[in-house]
Amino acid sequence: MIALTDDRGRLLRVSAARPGRTSEITACRHNHLAAHLRATGLGAIADLGFIGLDDNDDPAVITGYKAARNRPLTPGQKLSNTVLAAVRAPVEHGFAHLKNWRVLTKLRTDPKSVTALVRALLVLTNREIAR
Repeated sequence: MIALTDDRGRLLRVSAARPGRTSEITACRHNHLAAHLRATGLGAIADLGFIGLDDNDDPAVITGYKAARNRPLTPGQKLSNTVLAAVRAPVEHGFAHLKNWRVLTKLRTDPKSVTALVRALLVLTNREIAR
């Protein structure tokens, strides 16, 4: 599942791959996510699974650096990965709370209607956490 939020963390849109058909990364490639982000002036911070999604001079999808066996990360790349992880942490925590509800595991609906469902679940989750 991929969530797009504004700069304050408010949920704008959720995109989910169709169950059993494709992964989220494949769906992003097929739907030209990077081109849509670039056209609207938005950007995305993604995990290492999305490396190569946006091979452009002006990337809309920012990912960290992956070390290879014969090429360790430089101190600057490690610092960059740390900064990206700090920015992504609240989003990952939000997904962890949503997974606790276990509603999204058997989601069999049109991916376009997932956003409203996830917004409702976020309200319930935030209310439960605030107790």
